Amino acid sequence: MNEIRDEFEQDMDKKKEILLSCQNSKNLNSCYNCNEIFNCQTRKNYVDAVYNSMSKGKTEGGFDF
Repeated sequence: MNEIRDEFEQDMDKKKEILLSCQNSKNLNSCYNCNEIFNCQTRKNYVDAVYNSMSKGKTEGGFDF
């Protein structure tokens, strides 16, 4: 099934690739074991991209599942 992904989902996919690459470079399979978890811009960018993909960029809340 070919699903058309919107710009928010595409951005989330890119940020996920970057996050996974970071985890792999540190031999981790999760951010939770990383010492930089609370100050990590890569993780913050991914979390923000996930939020934006769910809210479709709306700032007043609400998610599109």
